[in-house]
Amino acid sequence: MPGYVALDATSRSALRAVTCRHGQCNALSDSLSCSQYSRGDKAASFLGLIAGHLGIKYDPDSSFAESRKMLGDLTGKVAIVTGSGQGIGEGIAKVFARAGAAVVVATRTASNGQETVDDILDAGGEATLIQCDVGHRDAVEGLVATTVERYERVDIGIHNAGIYAMHAVEDLSDEVLDETLAVNLKAAFWLTQACLPHFRQQGGGRLIFTSSVTGPRVAMPKTSHYAMSKGGMNAFIRTAALEFARENITVNGVEPGYIMTQAMKALASDEEVEAIASCIPKGNLGTSEDIGNTMLFLASDEAAYITGQTVVVDGASTLPESQVVMDGFYDSAPSSST
Repeated sequence: MPGYVALDATSRSALRAVTCRHGQCNALSDSLSCSQYSRGDKAASFLGLIAGHLGIKYDPDSSFAESRKMLGDLTGKVAIVTGSGQGIGEGIAKVFARAGAAVVVATRTASNGQETVDDILDAGGEATLIQCDVGHRDAVEGLVATTVERYERVDIGIHNAGIYAMHAVEDLSDEVLDETLAVNLKAAFWLTQACLPHFRQQGGGRLIFTSSVTGPRVAMPKTSHYAMSKGGMNAFIRTAALEFARENITVNGVEPGYIMTQAMKALASDEEVEAIASCIPKGNLGTSEDIGNTMLFLASDEAAYITGQTVVVDGASTLPESQVVMDGFYDSAPSSST
């Protein structure tokens, strides 16, 4: 793309201080927006004169898209993803692998995890399987230790594993409550504690957690224990973010709404899924890649100033005040083909 300049940040800063030759512009933008010099050879020639005067090297034949790294590039980084043998975790693992990360697929069921690893390897990515029941502290500590032994570092810790057994409050046993809190919530503490020494040695890291809209934002019968675990996770995210903010360690989460996974397909018929989708303003269920892409941004260098936050990814399902009102609105609104 002739006339667009590939310069580093220092060079661009210097060029912004230079006024254009015809004296009508206060500064130059990165793409040289001056109408007289923003196209073709004039732009290249003009910038060549400026760059030469300033002693700056540039390539007039390179576009900015070609000269900068991809947004969310994780090349050279190592990411642990718990619960990545299926569902949302599988989607996260594959998104991170496509972004260049070496992915540790941590799952309780080895066969599921191996399928995820094989898919990543077949696509040209890097992944390894570590079988791990995150409901136990020693297993989580072993997961991180084995990761560092294999890759000599860990940059991103993602706790996605979770259990979702439905029980009414009056019927909830201590066994179910303890297991839910161990897998969904305690494992977030354990993964954080195990990653911290390595993050500090490396000068920073990313912690990302799969929370939920259930608990922090909405409620559903027979999910009190699950909702409590996710509400606690959001509180943990905010507090941990404060503790590690000065160490280049960010702590964030994603709150999924209805996501189409194997579990959803097993629990709901096509008609039930369609009925659920009709109550979502976007008109469809999300995908595991939707969650993975959001986490990819939170894990990236571009998100370095974001910490202690959770991002809702739900197709706006938690926004309507009244489904009756929304049904009436959509029935009367012009249909869209896009």
